[in-house]
Amino acid sequence: MKSLLFTFIFLLLLLNNGDAQNLISATYKGAKSKQQINTLFNLPLIKNGVKYYKITYTSPDAKGIMDTLSGLLVVPDNLKFEYPRLVYQHGTSDCKKCVPSFYGSAGADEGQLGFLFAGLGFVSVLPDFVGMGEGRGFQTYVHAQTIVSASIDMLRACEEWAAKNGLFTNDQLFLTGYSQGGYASMALHKYLEEHVVSGLTVTAGSHMSGPYSLSGVMRDLILSDTEYFYPAYVPNTIMGFNETYENIYTIPEDFFKPEYVTDIKKYLSGSISLTSLNSKLIQLLKLNTGASVGGRMIREDVKTDIIANKDHNLNKILKENDVYNWAPKLPTRILYCKADDQVPFMNSVVAKDTMLAKGATNLMVTDVNSNADHGTCVTPALTQTVLFFLGLQKITSGSQEIENSKKVTCYPNPFTDMIILDGLEGGETIEVYDVNNKLILMRENKNSVFYNLDLSGCQHGLFTILIRSTKVTNSLRVIKML
Repeated sequence: MKSLLFTFIFLLLLLNNGDAQNLISATYKGAKSKQQINTLFNLPLIKNGVKYYKITYTSPDAKGIMDTLSGLLVVPDNLKFEYPRLVYQHGTSDCKKCVPSFYGSAGADEGQLGFLFAGLGFVSVLPDFVGMGEGRGFQTYVHAQTIVSASIDMLRACEEWAAKNGLFTNDQLFLTGYSQGGYASMALHKYLEEHVVSGLTVTAGSHMSGPYSLSGVMRDLILSDTEYFYPAYVPNTIMGFNETYENIYTIPEDFFKPEYVTDIKKYLSGSISLTSLNSKLIQLLKLNTGASVGGRMIREDVKTDIIANKDHNLNKILKENDVYNWAPKLPTRILYCKADDQVPFMNSVVAKDTMLAKGATNLMVTDVNSNADHGTCVTPALTQTVLFFLGLQKITSGSQEIENSKKVTCYPNPFTDMIILDGLEGGETIEVYDVNNKLILMRENKNSVFYNLDLSGCQHGLFTILIRSTKVTNSLRVIKML
């Protein structure tokens, strides 16, 4: 009943959101130069510096009641162009304020990924999850509805701020996130493909190492005797769901064995971090049961009921919050590492198999490094996401509008030495610009439909190709690999 009520409130708020003034404040927090971002990420594709702001805005809390939520907005410092929007969802946080909007504080370093994406030319929106940052209550964690509502409302708040501050965005919208954030970006992508939300049409999504199958892969892991060295994720998930649904337990002792409750309550009150809770639970599980098996914290009668009764509240909640059971139509990447020790890679495999069976198009699911664990998977997954998004990115200028014709294409992209331009008519001038918008090559196409463009002498990185004719200028963005 609680779930249906929240869904109704959630949909009602979204339907009335178009005219809402939900921006509360935008506080300038600082700036990073192009050189600083290059140094931070060692990436030769950065094209501009950035400014960043803490945003507060109105959005529903876990109970469906309006609250003040927070997030980080990072924008390019060059206001001459119209930029695409990008939503980055952060991973599991160690504490309530270890989130993007508190960048600069201990544990909030993930906010710097906003510098990366904004430095690449995306207006970057990084929501804190409901119950995190300035939000009241305990975090809702892997709860799809509040992820969607917080993200959409923050996008609206940032649009409101941009309109007042001379920042222009175009119609492109990119979605990504890692770990818990991979789950969150998938949840938002699913919602926006299945519902019409004015001005929010997804361009592409790249979802990295997320627990998409809560009722299958993740449930089976916790209820098995498999040793798992992140047992704190179990109470984090259970307490998060109880914050929303209020029907899993009345007090934690109703669900967890008493020997684990003291430390769980300390984390619930904010007196210890998630990392500290995890260490304590591992020690207790090994002492009491001989191994770090997360499900052994759960009371035996409760666990027996969960396993035997498919209609148990928790089973219903987990299934309701699965985010893989759909078919994306827009460009989608699911990136993972087979040796992931925190989020089993089978989450991504199950998502791939289900989505393809349902008719997904333009879906690519990739093991970006078979030997990487959850921590070392970040860099290859993020690199692939950047290259994927840059290949689709469109940056326009109001004074010198660059039109993108579907007629002219290029392949392969990314490439190594040669790239083929397809769909020409003859008589075009072909110009190649590097990441700093410096003209590095100019060629004439006399009468060919195809043109083999040799860039073997260029360094690797991002390039813009302008194909100028008497009628139109086409812009193509390409990546040269090592």
